[in-house]
Amino acid sequence: MAEPHALLVAGPTCSGKSALAVALAEQLGGTIINADSMQVYRELRIVTARPTEAEEAIVPHRLYGVRPAAEAGSAAWWRRSALDEMERAHAAGRLPILCGGTGLYFAALTHGLADIPEVGEAARAEARTLLAQQGANGLHAALAHVDQATAARLHPSDGQRIARAWEVWRQTGRGLAAWQADTPHPAPWRFTALMLNPPRETLRAAIAGRFAAMLEQGALAEIAALAELNLDPALPAMRAHGVPELMAHLRGELTREMAERAAVLATGRYTKRQATWFRHRALADPVRTHTIHARFAGLQQVSECQWSEIIAFVRAVG
Repeated sequence: MAEPHALLVAGPTCSGKSALAVALAEQLGGTIINADSMQVYRELRIVTARPTEAEEAIVPHRLYGVRPAAEAGSAAWWRRSALDEMERAHAAGRLPILCGGTGLYFAALTHGLADIPEVGEAARAEARTLLAQQGANGLHAALAHVDQATAARLHPSDGQRIARAWEVWRQTGRGLAAWQADTPHPAPWRFTALMLNPPRETLRAAIAGRFAAMLEQGALAEIAALAELNLDPALPAMRAHGVPELMAHLRGELTREMAERAAVLATGRYTKRQATWFRHRALADPVRTHTIHARFAGLQQVSECQWSEIIAFVRAVG
């Protein structure tokens, strides 16, 4: 029996993935499953550009706003949840369309995910404390003494991933790189992907325009409500693009203009890392990928010939 088919709609932040996924789901009878690590948090609809309630009503959407910001999500949790939703969609005769920009999530499906044991609060708290005391570079140096293989893979300034590597080593006595070497087989599905890859200048302008629109839509009020929860700043939701900058503005540390500029620049830098993930891991062989070198801004901006080409690509393996 042939493996079921799932479609991945991938691309950097602000490339038009959500709009493309809705258009595809309407035409192909699909269910859209979130593959963005920040859009899972229910408190962050505006600042993460989560689909609106009106957009969610057009076609089925799953795994959007399903976790409180106080609970850290993970690739392992998402993979289990996504596979469950994919099975439900397939059983209902609908095409699972996984839409997002988190390369690690896509890689967990297409190339497997290491079965790393859950990390306890003591190890997690130690990693956060050391990161705060020593900074990313200091903790990276400490990690290199106990887990050289993992440290060699991480940039010394990437505090989030360095802390994660430290807590795994502290909890299990084994390095993250060693755990990842035991990666299981990918999910038993056939995956094809549509990859949006707009020109850099187009993406930069879209990011700036979208963040300005977020502010008009109430992003500051959303972040103020998040601040009132007094959550641990190390939680993933507290590091979503725009959250640290707008938090700093609300504390009086940055003007609104400075916060907006910093958030736009940080988001732009992140899109470069996304491109690397998609190119070298998440959408690497055996995933068959069709790249669209433009930002998707709706069907009215796509020629009939281009749209027919996209649909034909998806149906060829469906």
